[in-house]
Amino acid sequence: MTRLSVNINKIATIRNSRGGNVPNVLETAINIEKFGAEGITVHPRPDERHIRYKDVLELTKFLTTEFNIEGNPSDSFIQLVNSVKPAQVTLVPDAHNAITSNAGWDTVKNLSFLTSVIKEFKQNGIRVSVFVDPIDQMVEYAAKAGADRVELYTEPYASNYSKNKNEAIAPYISAASVAEKCKLGINAGHDLNLENLKFFKDQIKGLDEVSIGHALISDALYMGLETTIKKYLDCLK
Repeated sequence: MTRLSVNINKIATIRNSRGGNVPNVLETAINIEKFGAEGITVHPRPDERHIRYKDVLELTKFLTTEFNIEGNPSDSFIQLVNSVKPAQVTLVPDAHNAITSNAGWDTVKNLSFLTSVIKEFKQNGIRVSVFVDPIDQMVEYAAKAGADRVELYTEPYASNYSKNKNEAIAPYISAASVAEKCKLGINAGHDLNLENLKFFKDQIKGLDEVSIGHALISDALYMGLETTIKKYLDCLK
């Protein structure tokens, strides 16, 4: 079964909008695990507009499932990840002012840099995933850089799903095939939701993990967190 990792950035965004500690990020993460999710994802950014570095340090003391830390590997990010030693780090090339991740790495142009960063994380026993667009060459060069997995950027799939789901999924099937040949694990994330997730999972064989935040937390406003997580898990069976 594909693992569900829940991105809790949105919980921190709501908390930060009012100050204080409501909603409680740690309590929410613990409940997400209790309700059946197999992982927690965070994406700390330099301006700490949602998850803060101190949140990451606190979470690592209490989480019992896999902890996935996403981000652009700046010096401060690398230091944070190496101090926490999560199960997985996902390298994302987002600009500091990006609202959300909007493109994968050009793994060809950044091969040398990624190779160096990945080597350091792996020396600390951290599994490394590289965020890429569903382009065969980008997947191939992620493997050359030494990555353990790729995370396929699924916003284009989600945007085109209602127009023609078979066309939307086609580049992902190809990219996943390359990943399999390169012995890379396959993660996916961005705009996956209850409408498009099951089809994606059924078409991408060997899908190890999906990371879902915005849609899941939004659905929880209507259905409650426990029911929502169970519905997402049902899509992944």
